[in-house]
Amino acid sequence: MEREITVPSRRAPRRARPEAGPAGRTGRPRAATPGVRDRARYWVDRTVVRGVTALVAWLALACLALVAPVSALLVWTDARSPDTLQGKAATIWRTVGQTLRLGGEVGPPLRIALSVFLALVSLLYVSTLVGLVTTAITDRLAELERGQTTVVERGHTVVLGWSEQTPTVVAELLAAHAQRRRGAVVVLADRDKTEMERELRDALPPRARVRLLCRRGRPADPAALARVTPTAAEAVLVLPPDGPGADAQVIRVLLALRAAVGEGCPVRVVAAVRDGARLPTARLAAGPGAVVLDVDELAARLLVQCVLEPGLALVLEDLLDFAGAELHTLRPPGLAGRRYGELSAACPDACAVGIVRADGTPHLNPPPDTELAPDDALVVLAEDHRATVLPPPPARVPPPARASPPPRAPAPVQVTTAVPAPATAPVPVAKVLPRRVLVLGWNRRGARVVEGLARCGVTAVRGDGVRTPAEPEAYDRVIVLAGPEDGPGAPEVSGGPGDLGGPGGAEGFGAPADPGEPADPDGRTLVALLHLRARERESGRAVPAVAELTDARNRPLAPAGPRTDLLVTGRLAALLMAQVSQNDRLAAAFDTLFAPTGDGVRVRLRPAADFVRTGTAASFAEVVAAAARHGASAVGYRPHGSARPRLNPPKDVVRVWSAGDVLIVVGAA
Repeated sequence: MEREITVPSRRAPRRARPEAGPAGRTGRPRAATPGVRDRARYWVDRTVVRGVTALVAWLALACLALVAPVSALLVWTDARSPDTLQGKAATIWRTVGQTLRLGGEVGPPLRIALSVFLALVSLLYVSTLVGLVTTAITDRLAELERGQTTVVERGHTVVLGWSEQTPTVVAELLAAHAQRRRGAVVVLADRDKTEMERELRDALPPRARVRLLCRRGRPADPAALARVTPTAAEAVLVLPPDGPGADAQVIRVLLALRAAVGEGCPVRVVAAVRDGARLPTARLAAGPGAVVLDVDELAARLLVQCVLEPGLALVLEDLLDFAGAELHTLRPPGLAGRRYGELSAACPDACAVGIVRADGTPHLNPPPDTELAPDDALVVLAEDHRATVLPPPPARVPPPARASPPPRAPAPVQVTTAVPAPATAPVPVAKVLPRRVLVLGWNRRGARVVEGLARCGVTAVRGDGVRTPAEPEAYDRVIVLAGPEDGPGAPEVSGGPGDLGGPGGAEGFGAPADPGEPADPDGRTLVALLHLRARERESGRAVPAVAELTDARNRPLAPAGPRTDLLVTGRLAALLMAQVSQNDRLAAAFDTLFAPTGDGVRVRLRPAADFVRTGTAASFAEVVAAAARHGASAVGYRPHGSARPRLNPPKDVVRVWSAGDVLIVVGAA
């Protein structure tokens, strides 16, 4: 407690008085005399610092100074008050005592002292009781604000940890729960509860019966995990935090979760690591049945697929989020024994993609005569899990045989020419893959991207501005990797993603001017895109490019051309985690869909003219049937002149297909 201490001052030696100036003033200006208000404030400041005792004493004196004169005025103005001075004094004391709750007893001094003592004891008791109740309520409210209470929910989804992708994951989980109109999403992180709620407020869907609960605590602490009730949760997501040591933290959280939940508790666990070397350890810590994703491997696969299929970035994002159509597994009654080709035409509000066997093995875009076994599931692209699968049509009964009529004279033969259906088109032409790709920038995913391109028969050339030609138009594709050059095999020469023969260098591409300042991972990508756009204007040729971003907020800032795909790899990984958390049978299906092979089954963009004649009117159901005849599963299209794809469009709507329309299919090369 701060107290005032008076230190005796030493007398300073007498100095000569300065001479007065011409106006009779001294050379030193005279100090202003403090006023009454300043003295009063200074006196209050000196009194406050003396402690609680001084404050209580001054408060009592102030109350007496106000209550006693007013009580005396009340007694003197009362016609029923005693006439004697002693009687008036007793009445004044009684009024003061009743006002201040001091008893107000009159009589001998001992009686008055005892009444005052009892009144003080009563006042102390009531004040202490009020203080205890107030403190308890305040602590309870503070506990609620800190997020220390236990969540009593069932079937909820728990998100452990905080990173830049937490708002994305929470938004997708809320959208998934909103489709089912029930449930809750609980976030446990070592952050302030109010800050988490403020950042996640925009993720709440309007008018949705979904609860968002935030709790503060260390996810690696079993006591903190018990507050979010993971044993009753439907799914638990473990996100890698930002910064170094993220994978080690994920492993600790998985171990704590396993200790809190137990070995035999059927809780769906989805986690992610950034370094593939930690993947086996994380899977051992998560236990059997858990899904652990390798973020870098997933990002490298998606980058390779976007290089092979220009314009695929928006399709992948629409496929992985819960806005619109997404992948679902359907198991309606009577599915066993039916063939995939017949089921593909029996989904009026969904697009069949494949099947998942009872053991979890996926078969995407299988042959039409593939028969479903018991406990198999149909993988479809639909708005929600309530998509319709029509029952098989009833078998036709042949009419009874009739007596043959007498022979007649043969009718003249008429020769007719068969007219093909409007939706019939020639066999699709095989797509030509790029042969040489220019890679600008480097990070820890660069080696995997180069390896994935080589597996598809594509040669990747590192662009460092010294050993590589500077003309990007000499290549079939350009890929720009985000982040600093911290991965293995980073070049030792100077330069950066924008070193295209023009001005630039490493300092202008997100590298910090101060060595102690952290680098901006997307700075190099943005400046590299600026140089690519300038080169396009100079050469008059736009090369398809794929640019990797780490922050979705930088997407509107990117100077991307019409043939440039912006891929926010961290956001796509978060969307995939949300999808798998709601249906773990889709994990293997997505792994097959994003396989790093050039001739495997994946999402492909084909010209609509390969399946339907241009200028003809046809419904999407007819286009789906035409794609099935060519061994592909159509899931949507992208209209000519539009950048946004349309997944799972209405099948009964007829439109005129033009030469610039692009069909989105799932199939092999």
